[in-house]
Parts: sequence; C-alpha cells; structure tokens
Amino acid sequence: MPESVIAIGDALPYLLEGSLVTLIVVVGAMVLGLVLGVPLAAAQVYGPPVLRRLIGLYVWFFRGIPLLVFLFLFYFGLCTALDVNLSAFTVAIIVLGLISSAYQSQIFRGAILSLPEGQFKAARALGMSDLKAICFIVLPQALRLSIPGWSNEYSIILKDSAVTYALGVAEIMARAHFVATRTYQQLPLYLAAGVIFLILTYAGTKGLRLLEEKVRIPGYSPQGF
Repeated sequence: MPESVIAIGDALPYLLEGSLVTLIVVVGAMVLGLVLGVPLAAAQVYGPPVLRRLIGLYVWFFRGIPLLVFLFLFYFGLCTALDVNLSAFTVAIIVLGLISSAYQSQIFRGAILSLPEGQFKAARALGMSDLKAICFIVLPQALRLSIPGWSNEYSIILKDSAVTYALGVAEIMARAHFVATRTYQQLPLYLAAGVIFLILTYAGTKGLRLLEEKVRIPGYSPQGF
C-alpha cells in the first residue's frame, strides 16, 4: 500500500477532530456576526446620520484590514496590552465574528432596504413604536431574505478559519501541517485537508439552502406589496 494512503489513513481521525474545532470556530463567528450585524444594519437604515456614519466607519474598518493582521493585533497586541488572558481559540472566534458582523450587517441592510417602506409606515399607523415595527415587522422578513447571503458568508468564514492556525488553533490546517512535517507526506495530507474543507462547505451551504426552502413563503416577494 502506498505510503501516502497509509499517511492519510493514520491522520484522518486526527484531521476529523480538527474539523470539529473548525466548525465550532465558524459557528461561533457566525453567531457573533449575527448578534452584532442585525442591530448594526437596523441602525444604519433607521438611525440618525451620525450613527450611520459611525457604523459605516466600523464596516469599512473591519472589511479593509486582512484577517491575519487582526488576529495578530488582538492576540499579541490588545490582549497583551490590556493584560487579558484569552486563548487563541477564543480570539479566533471574536476576530472572525467582528469581521463577519461587518459583512452580515450589509447583508441585512440590503434585505431591509428591499422591503417596501409602506410596511414600516403601516405598522406605525397601527400604533406600533419604531422599535416594535423593526423587531416584529421588518426584521423577520429581512432575516428570511438574508439566508442566501449567509451561505456565502459561511463559505467565506470557513475558508478564513484556516488562517487561525497562525495563532496555534488546532483546526484542520494546523493538524494537517503538523502531521505533514513529521511524515513528509505534504501533498496527500494537504489534499485531504482540502477535501474536508470542500465537504464542510457543501454540507453547510446545502443545510442553509434547505433552511431557505423551509422558511420560504410560496408566492411571497418583498416587491409584491
């Protein structure tokens, strides 16, 4: 049996453990991006001009600097300067989540703007406050319309998670590199890591498509009102 096949077979359980770490990082980052992205989007659409400009600056900042720079800035810079003891795993989730919040805020913002303004005005005419109209009328529809954008965001975060091995996060790429440097089977092991990423990408995007179909309202179109 070829040495490459043996190396992959021996390393596969170790790489699959890394895939679990990768998924936790990705899901944690997406949840953090969602929690921050929704209010950022709502404030950018309905907030005062000063707040909109500040959020625009936030989005520009986190979209304009490479991920690796942010990882080093937070882990080796801010954590050291503030004497905060955070693990590389936690920093990876926070950094990816902050970057994702900038992108997700624009996904939600586009979804909110695609809705007819008449719905918001009608809710206010019925006596609902602006906050209630946003929470119970606008956001449920916007979140449903944002699912296709989440598919792209999931794929991006999944690929970006490979960069976190620079901090020592024991995800797929870090484990593949660890085994490859000891077995000298770089090509098959990195290829195996790539296949695992492809499988995770397909499974995640497929799951989000199923979610989109499940929550889709037949005949509904935001332009139809």
